[in-house]
Amino acid sequence: MNSTRPAAVLFDLDGTLIDTAPDFHQVINRLLAEHQRPAVSYEFLRRYVSNGARAMVSAAFKIDEQSTGFDQLHQRMLEIYLQHLDVDTRPFPGITELLNWFGEQDIPWGIVTNKPELYTTPVMQGLKLTPAASSVICPDHVSQKKPDPEALFLACQEIGVDASQCIYIGDHQRDIEAGQRAGMLTIAVSYGYIDEDEDINNWHSDHQVDHASEIRPLLEAIYSDRQPNRKRN
Repeated sequence: MNSTRPAAVLFDLDGTLIDTAPDFHQVINRLLAEHQRPAVSYEFLRRYVSNGARAMVSAAFKIDEQSTGFDQLHQRMLEIYLQHLDVDTRPFPGITELLNWFGEQDIPWGIVTNKPELYTTPVMQGLKLTPAASSVICPDHVSQKKPDPEALFLACQEIGVDASQCIYIGDHQRDIEAGQRAGMLTIAVSYGYIDEDEDINNWHSDHQVDHASEIRPLLEAIYSDRQPNRKRN
C-alpha cells in the first residue's frame, strides 16, 4: 500500500456523508398530522435521525416501542419515507469536493450503514455522487449490524483492501466502535446527528472534525506524518 494515503475511506451514511434530516422531518410531521398531533421542530427531530426510524417515531409521538400502535406508526412512517427519499437530502457541505479529491488521488471510498438497502439504494441513485462508491454495505448484507465490524470487513473485501489500512468516518458511537473493532483509523464528525446529551469525546475516536471540509486536510496531515523522511521542526 502507498504509505502516503489510506487504502480506502468508508463512511456512515445518514449524518456523516449525506444530510437526510430535512426529508425525515417532513415525513415525521406528515405522520403526526395524520394523527392530529402537533408538528415537531427540525432541531428536535434532527437529534434522533442517526438512531433510526423507530427512535424518530418514539421521540415524535412520545411513546416507547412497546406502546400499543407503535408498530403501525413505524410501518406508516416507512411507507411515507419511500415516497420522500431524496427530495431535500443532500451531501453535507464539503463532501462533493472531498469525493472529487478521492477520485484525483485514486482513493476508493465506500459506505457502511445501518440503513436498509430498500432506502439506501434509491437515495444513492438519486444523489449520483461521483466518483461512485466502490462498496455500499447495508444491514441486509450482513448478519450483524454496527457496532459489530462485520459490515466494515465486507466493504474492505469488496474493495480489495486490508481493513487495518482503511479509515471509517461516522457520527455515532457505534460507528467509532465498529471502526475500532475492525482495526481501522476512526474519525468522528460533530456536524452529524448527535444526541443532545452526547459527548463525542467519550467515543475515543482517533480524530474529530467539525465540518466535512476538514476531512481532506486531516487525511493529508495524517499521511504526511507517516512519511519516513518527512522533515520535522
